[in-house]
Amino acid sequence: MVHFLLPMLALVLAACTTTPTYQAAVTPGGPGYSDTQLEANRFTVSYRAAGGADADTLADYALLHAADLTLQHNHDWFWVDNRRVDAARHGYGGPSLGVSVGGASFGRHTATGVGLGMSFPIGHPHQTASAATLDIRFGEGVKPDAANAYDAHSISANLRARLNLNR
Repeated sequence: MVHFLLPMLALVLAACTTTPTYQAAVTPGGPGYSDTQLEANRFTVSYRAAGGADADTLADYALLHAADLTLQHNHDWFWVDNRRVDAARHGYGGPSLGVSVGGASFGRHTATGVGLGMSFPIGHPHQTASAATLDIRFGEGVKPDAANAYDAHSISANLRARLNLNR
């Protein structure tokens, strides 16, 4: 039995630590980044993960693709008009304990039982999501000093360094 449980536990732990790769989606709606041009300087940028992933990672990948797209269109900065995280679920972080009591009667015999169950979630509380989407527009001239304005060069360099991505 132990020979069966240890490989299964290793497989479950490996699945929990899987991080999506920063790559283009191969099919529409498939895992990876994609963009849709709405106007000459306006795009919707998304990053989707198959089966869900950490919401912060998906948001970083969408922001990185927005920066890359801005640079590909020969602009220096972009403005985020709207951001969405789809199918968010919150993880839980602490152990849980359950107790149950039951009884039964079998003619002249009766039985009672007490059950105790305990679970220990692996990992830490986090939010998972299936996609992060940004509605962006490219800016001209000097970047505004506002929270929704992003310097594409800085975002690309900083996120690539933090996420250990090479160009």
